[in-house]
Amino acid sequence: MRTADLEAGFARHRRELHVHCYRMLASVPDAEDAVQETYLRAWRGREGFDGAHLRAWLYRIATTVCLDAARARARRPASGGEVSWLTPYPDTLLEPASTDGEPDALVVARETIELAFLVALQVLPPRQRAALLAREVLGLSARETAEMIGTSVAAANSALQRARETLRAHLPSHREDWSAHEPSPAERELLARFVDAHERQDAAAALAAAAEDIRVTMPPAPYCFEGHAQLATLLERAFGGEREGDWRLLPTGVNLMPAAASYLRRPGDTVFRPFKLDVLRVEGDRIAEITTFGWSWFPALNLPDAL
Repeated sequence: MRTADLEAGFARHRRELHVHCYRMLASVPDAEDAVQETYLRAWRGREGFDGAHLRAWLYRIATTVCLDAARARARRPASGGEVSWLTPYPDTLLEPASTDGEPDALVVARETIELAFLVALQVLPPRQRAALLAREVLGLSARETAEMIGTSVAAANSALQRARETLRAHLPSHREDWSAHEPSPAERELLARFVDAHERQDAAAALAAAAEDIRVTMPPAPYCFEGHAQLATLLERAFGGEREGDWRLLPTGVNLMPAAASYLRRPGDTVFRPFKLDVLRVEGDRIAEITTFGWSWFPALNLPDAL
């Protein structure tokens, strides 16, 4: 295969390969490294590739790269289910681009990149994770899945079955449809309530928007806060004490989920400075989970460096 053809084909499929690696590894920097390694391995093997089924070939390489990375790092979620290496995936990286007759957006939409789903995937051994993504996200056959993960059809089917059973036990919801979608009007309304409550520093309003069993995590820190009582303690810290000041929040998009970028103006300061990024998981008419990341993701979301 000519280098120019490989480069053109890789460019067409790069975005969806990046999302695939992110699902496998739950980290944008790790996914970026995996995509770069995928290209290097493809370039080294280009002479032995006949040019047919380029997308499938690249997915096989990318999956192998991710399996190697996952085994090398030997990461396992903490006992409470926290995934310290989890990072957000900015919606700005999901702008559609065409592949061989199929937009990347369709590939992304077949299955979610919702954070709860990503965290549950990390519980699976790497090969089971790859088998589940191949069958239920990429829509591959049992034979194609076996080829992609380098095993027999029987072993691939067994890995898929075990993955499905484990995933059901670890997903924090009885939802069956985890397909990706833009935030619904109800989710946007809850995000607006979240923003308003925080800007007014109204703890009662913030608690009213939250489910009784709300869960708050802060990767990479191994913290997990559950329920109204613990959320109230967090709000007390945010609205006074060590973080006393005024808040401004900007709605944004992460992992196709509602999110808000928080800026804090401390006493004596004249501007609001980046502080944190909250990603909301909504169940029904309440916020079921908040995943809080640092402000270092603001540039990737095209957010201002001060307000």
